[in-house]
Amino acid sequence: MSRLGAVVVTWNAEAEIGPCLDALLPWADDIVVVDNASADGTEGEVRRREGVGWIGNRANRGFAGAANQGIRALETPLVLLLNPDTVLLDSPAPLIAACEAPEVGAAAGQLVGADGEPQRGFAIRQFPSAAALAFEVLALNRLWPGNPVNRRYRCLDFDWSRPAEIEQPAGAFLLIRRAAWEKVGGFDEGFYPIWFEDVDFLKRLHEGGWRVVYRPECRARHAGAASVRRISQEDREVCWYSSLLRYAAKHYGPGAFRVVCASVVAGAVLRMVAGIARERSSGPVRVFGRVAGLARRQFSYRRQPHAADSADRLRQRAEQEKVQAPVS
Repeated sequence: MSRLGAVVVTWNAEAEIGPCLDALLPWADDIVVVDNASADGTEGEVRRREGVGWIGNRANRGFAGAANQGIRALETPLVLLLNPDTVLLDSPAPLIAACEAPEVGAAAGQLVGADGEPQRGFAIRQFPSAAALAFEVLALNRLWPGNPVNRRYRCLDFDWSRPAEIEQPAGAFLLIRRAAWEKVGGFDEGFYPIWFEDVDFLKRLHEGGWRVVYRPECRARHAGAASVRRISQEDREVCWYSSLLRYAAKHYGPGAFRVVCASVVAGAVLRMVAGIARERSSGPVRVFGRVAGLARRQFSYRRQPHAADSADRLRQRAEQEKVQAPVS
């Protein structure tokens, strides 16, 4: 039976998907690209590579929905989740070996930039505390990046040269054990279209008793934000804050959640004022007014409902999706 599968979620990734697949083909037994209704030549680039499956969605299902869709389409016990702007530089064998331990639910390698250096502050983080998110939305982490809260959250003292047990590697380069994915119910598709779905997934793995490990011997070069740049600034801001608030609602108690909501409102007002002064337009009022409105509406909520599909629901949908969006 095939052992290693790979899922690449795309959205207008014509310029990036070719090198990603070329580097992946020698290592993966099965590869599927799940495309969220791209309007460019992504499909043509994918179909030029033999042995790569294609699922073309008629509408954008978001990253979480497409990742679940791709994992369900494969039958391998291990699935490597890659962003289309990520190029595998080494054999994934160290990640596969790490997942031989029955308690390991996921493994991550070393994400590097174009300069070959680890993507510090992004590739590996701790689960965000309410304080970390409050510092983030109030811009304190930007003004004082070395503060103790941010150092812990972004793992700024992490030793990239040594294997380690970690909490939150980036979903751009993540090997997932199918059994663990099924056990926690997959990615929460309520994080739409992107952001925080990988953090939430890994948090639920951790709470379920699964370990996540880092192996530096396997590297991947990551450009970063290739698809995000194609989203308007207003939509980026609203989607990011919406996903942040969803994560906080799911994983924090009522008091901590309200602290985050209040911080989002305060941070939005600060960004609105700064944006008006910088741009001399009313654009920031519209953007950050929407953000503040999101947080105000959720301030009185204790928790949002858990929107992730259950494992049973995932299995029930599998056969239906194979008919509606076949791998070809």
